[in-house]
Amino acid sequence: MKTLTRPIAAAAALVAALAACTSAPPDKAPSTPLGQVRLVSYSDCDELLAGLREKAAANVGPWGFGGPQIMYMEDATAARDSTAKATPDHSTTNVHEAGVDEPDLVKTDGDRVFTVSGGVLRVIDTATRKVTGSLDLKGDDGGYSPADLLVSGDRALVLLQGGGMAATRIADGFAPPGQTRYVLVDLAGEPKVIGSIKPEGAHVDARMVGSTVRLVTRGQPAIAFPEAKENVGEAERKAMNQAVVRGAPLTAWLPEIEITDASGAVRKATVPCERVSHPAEYTGTSMLTLHTLDLAQGVTAAGSDPIALAADGDIVYGTGQSLYVASNPRWWWPVQPVDVEQAPATEPSPDEPTPGGPPPEETEVHRFDVSGPGAPSYAASGKVPGRLLNQYSLSEHDGHLRVATTLGSADGRSSSSSVHVLDAAGMKTVGQVGGLGKGERIYSVRFIGPVGYVVTFRQVDPLYTLDLRDPAAPKVTGELKITGYSAYLHPAGDGRLIGVGQEASTEGRTLGTQISLFDVADPANPRRLSQLFQKDSGSEAEWDPHAFLYWPKTGTAVIPLSSHADGTFETGATVLKITDSEVTRTGTIQHPSRTEQGLAYQPGIQRSMVIGDAIWTFSYEGAQVNDLATLAKQAWIPLTS
Repeated sequence: MKTLTRPIAAAAALVAALAACTSAPPDKAPSTPLGQVRLVSYSDCDELLAGLREKAAANVGPWGFGGPQIMYMEDATAARDSTAKATPDHSTTNVHEAGVDEPDLVKTDGDRVFTVSGGVLRVIDTATRKVTGSLDLKGDDGGYSPADLLVSGDRALVLLQGGGMAATRIADGFAPPGQTRYVLVDLAGEPKVIGSIKPEGAHVDARMVGSTVRLVTRGQPAIAFPEAKENVGEAERKAMNQAVVRGAPLTAWLPEIEITDASGAVRKATVPCERVSHPAEYTGTSMLTLHTLDLAQGVTAAGSDPIALAADGDIVYGTGQSLYVASNPRWWWPVQPVDVEQAPATEPSPDEPTPGGPPPEETEVHRFDVSGPGAPSYAASGKVPGRLLNQYSLSEHDGHLRVATTLGSADGRSSSSSVHVLDAAGMKTVGQVGGLGKGERIYSVRFIGPVGYVVTFRQVDPLYTLDLRDPAAPKVTGELKITGYSAYLHPAGDGRLIGVGQEASTEGRTLGTQISLFDVADPANPRRLSQLFQKDSGSEAEWDPHAFLYWPKTGTAVIPLSSHADGTFETGATVLKITDSEVTRTGTIQHPSRTEQGLAYQPGIQRSMVIGDAIWTFSYEGAQVNDLATLAKQAWIPLTS
């Protein structure tokens, strides 16, 4: 029996954490100065293999690349019918940057709605409100993976994300069910598959500009370590594992890609050695791969121009010109036993890592140029102290990248947040402002042009406004302290900002969902104009911006909401009216109750969109259409067999 290097997690939340266990341990912390990270290409395959072996051997432990115990830290498309009526006005996926589409559960072009659930892609005609086509994308084993969509014209790319499996290629020669797959579908008639890509590695994220998609995957080397024997100490076990790493072939690291074209022909490819780069400091235990696919051209050329980076990454942010991949500090790390007899007599400095604790918190950010067709080209890398919250912690503006991070002490007793400004060309830090929310962490960030908004929280919610016009001297211009926090911030025009989050007591105990309308016209004096509070409730929009809908033309906002007040559980979508000075509740949309095994339940609404004069909402069970003005129910479209 052999021990595999890739642990398999049962939940998607564990996958990102486990896959991130690739940084150097505390005693191997990178020494590169902040802002001085650079990528270096390998000259040939021999150099590539030698470098990967050396780095991986230095970072392997007695239990492989992970550990026996895991500890969690909190915190050409066909023409459309020319006789068709004008496309209805419609909303699109709530994305970070205009013109850069993000994968989501549901897409629409106004005439059609595309959704994938339960392994089945369905097309709904918005005029007749009927399912007009479907395509079963379940795997050979009959199972299916979580999936998102990107759509351009009559082409859809279905991103089947591997069912949350951390493992992909297995050293012993078999692949687990639920492998990551990218399936290209022709939507001109009855949906049909016209190509697919099966990469090695877990899906990280994707961005689409025009019809060109950039896909980011992450994998770990396929190395099998010998079974741990009794009476073998950790030092000896580590030495054995290092020997295995030093003898591993190059194929253990280089990701293999399986490409199927429209004819059904299958070929396999790997990333050429000369297209693999590495930072100056790296662990050799993780590999990022960037794939390029033009939906209009199909997959005939796909796989010929992927590039790879011997680094880790878990957050993707894109603009029309750049794609950023950031590697957060580890959320998980192997628990190291502390020798009490050899422990220091004095407490460690808050700025120094404690024995068995996490390495110093530093985030690397790699920028790739995606302004041209074909494969991205590496541009530059930078490094900042602390960790990111999500992609909204990153923002490119006027040749600079703004990065918001929270930095905690090694003992967890203190923390504060900062905004760093990097020159996008060289990714070197040119300015920063710190000291935000001492003892707290970032809960939401939004950059709008030369202005930044940062929310930190522990007991009260400081909303900071930042002036970023001078990259070398960013500064805090205003602060608003209220109870609770905003977990998502959305621009509402004319000096207004919408916040979705949780109200809290003065002791910091969360009480339920709150929607806030802020007046930020005066950066020195941010004010909350209105608040809507729902006791004992939560919304998916707090952690997934795709669940938030704001339709400026009518001032309509829609968020999923689940409430457990008074001992009852209700779920649906809350419809809001947002004016220049007030947030009010218009009503609630609920999907029909279902009974399963004698128990009734209410399907949870995940997404909403406006098409014409109607609100469409989506749950796993189906889609419902309600009048935009009156919320009267107009149609129910089942999406389950």
